[in-house]
Amino acid sequence: MTVMESSTRNREGTPAPLAGRTALVTGAASGIGRACAVALAEAGAHVHVVDIAADGAEEVAARVGGRAHVADLADPDAVDALPADVDIVVNNAGLQHVAPVHEFPPERFALIQRVMVEAPFRILRRTLPGMYRRGWGRVVNISSVHGLRASPYKSAYVAAKHALEGLSKVVALEAAPHGVTSNCVNPGYVRTPLVERQIAAQAEAHGIGEDEVVREVMLERTAIKRLIEPEEVAAVVLWLCGPHSGYLTGASVPVDGGWTAH
Repeated sequence: MTVMESSTRNREGTPAPLAGRTALVTGAASGIGRACAVALAEAGAHVHVVDIAADGAEEVAARVGGRAHVADLADPDAVDALPADVDIVVNNAGLQHVAPVHEFPPERFALIQRVMVEAPFRILRRTLPGMYRRGWGRVVNISSVHGLRASPYKSAYVAAKHALEGLSKVVALEAAPHGVTSNCVNPGYVRTPLVERQIAAQAEAHGIGEDEVVREVMLERTAIKRLIEPEEVAAVVLWLCGPHSGYLTGASVPVDGGWTAH
């Protein structure tokens, strides 16, 4: 079933709060990005679905009545070719590499920074002027609990997420006079393909079962002992883009099962 673009009402027949708005979501072919694209479309937004995975991007775009953009966010030219005239930006795309600092491949570290820091900066550099002209905009950066806390062996990811937090706060301060907010959402471990791959890698590295990895490694610091579902993160994103969050900016919203309560 396709979500009709520019719909003024959602599937329940109630007014669609984002009718007439346009959103750009990166990493939208699967996981959190896909859930965000669906949630925003169901709220009435026309969604630009950005991902390096062509088939996945096309499938999600067809599902939400949006438009697919196949782009490698590590390529500045590809990033600068993305649509600039949007009301909502969800910077979600990311990748992971696990290794101690003294063994971490420098080229992999640089790649992660390009995708997770430079690409969001380039996207915002191009999209903010239009938001400023219209006097309304929402920037939601999918950070992580690792934007607030550190874990060993994830130097590039932790560094990138901390940088994204700083970028988000600078945008919040600059954009406030123009009716634009900028916030981070900070989930713990979400049930996504990225995390599923981490589970398998951790199981192999530690010589234990995948269930034990989830229980003893990933959920060791959380109070709620389960993975987060992508739709739960997307619900927070949608709320940050909706009519009741206009005074919230420069914030980091932990959706981490109590991880940061320690």
